Amino acid sequence: MSFISIIGSIFIVTQLYWAWQARRWMVKHIQAPRTRILVGVGLAVVYFGMVAFNFHWLPMGPTPARLTLGQALLAAPFLWWVASSIVGFLVAMLFAIVRLVARAGSAIGRRLAARKSPALESPARRQFLERTGALLVGSPFVAGSYGLLWGRLNLETTEKRIRLPRLPKAFEGFRIAQLSDIHIGPFMPETEIRKYVAIANAMKPDMTVLTGDFVTWVGDPQQAVVDALSGLRAPFGVFGCLGNHDAWAKVEDSITELFRQIGFRILRQEAVDIAIHGEAFHLMGIDFQSRRPFGPGGTRVVRRFLDGVEGLRSPDLVNILLSHNPDTFDRAAELGIDLSMAGHTHGGQVALEFISPEIAPSRLVTPYVSGWFEKPGGQLYVNRGIGTIGVPIRIGAPPEITVYELTRG
Repeated sequence: MSFISIIGSIFIVTQLYWAWQARRWMVKHIQAPRTRILVGVGLAVVYFGMVAFNFHWLPMGPTPARLTLGQALLAAPFLWWVASSIVGFLVAMLFAIVRLVARAGSAIGRRLAARKSPALESPARRQFLERTGALLVGSPFVAGSYGLLWGRLNLETTEKRIRLPRLPKAFEGFRIAQLSDIHIGPFMPETEIRKYVAIANAMKPDMTVLTGDFVTWVGDPQQAVVDALSGLRAPFGVFGCLGNHDAWAKVEDSITELFRQIGFRILRQEAVDIAIHGEAFHLMGIDFQSRRPFGPGGTRVVRRFLDGVEGLRSPDLVNILLSHNPDTFDRAAELGIDLSMAGHTHGGQVALEFISPEIAPSRLVTPYVSGWFEKPGGQLYVNRGIGTIGVPIRIGAPPEITVYELTRG
């Protein structure tokens, strides 16, 4: 069974569960049968209307670069519902299992003691358990609302000092701004991107880098994202690399050309020296690479990360690598690449690291979820990006613009 089939099956099961719960609620709280039917039909019309809109069962135009009324009223609530209902269902099942085990243990205990325990069966205890269960099951819906309305827009600007022993004196204090994972669309419209551009410019970087995923799927507005980013200003220019979604959307060549037309340079297995007064560091950029087949096609599957980059590296200069995929870091450190800048993970997008450092979906596929990492031979910073994919929700992983200050150390 394919991954998509598994996800589809889980979705159907969860929706049937919530339909059953809705029917139970109506039977309990709506006495008139005709009113129950009207409410049920109304809910079904709204629900299947959102399903038709989000699964593109109705004729639709290209992906908009702004938040339309349809996206606000039909897409956002549905995506919030899908994410929250699946998590809520899992919580409900877990709570049901815990209650079942507790009841079984209580029954065994009563039999062994040959007496009843009134405290375990008291109405007050049963009511407490029901309220606790409702609170736990409802918490994903509250968290999802937070992530949709606030978490995905709560931008964090991070300033990170990077110590590079071989850094030329002329670059002491050199500032590099990084934006990543734009994912232009209804929930990351042109107007929002322009706000982030203004924030990045206000941090007065000497150079700005963009680390991929400008669009998400085929048909997304590549011209619009280039126009929105065109306001970036830095004395030493704007450089970038491409991400996996740019490959999946089949825009690698076209978006590279669009950026070239506004004076931005996308580095595709290329390198350039950034020079001041005869001193320089070496900036490299690569397209997205993966060690396994990944996504709907177009991804470069490689036997070993960074094959061919050996020829790009300059042994006499500080080497900085733009690579959308942070998994290239191990190989980059082996090659002695001083600093890698990556994105891709969105910081997990939904990460509960305030509960445990391990609760981030991205940790299932990479140890480099977000932030700064170091190992012999090199350093890595993984930017959380500003956009979202799947559902427009961020929890525990706010959008991020990073500004690095290079220093000799």
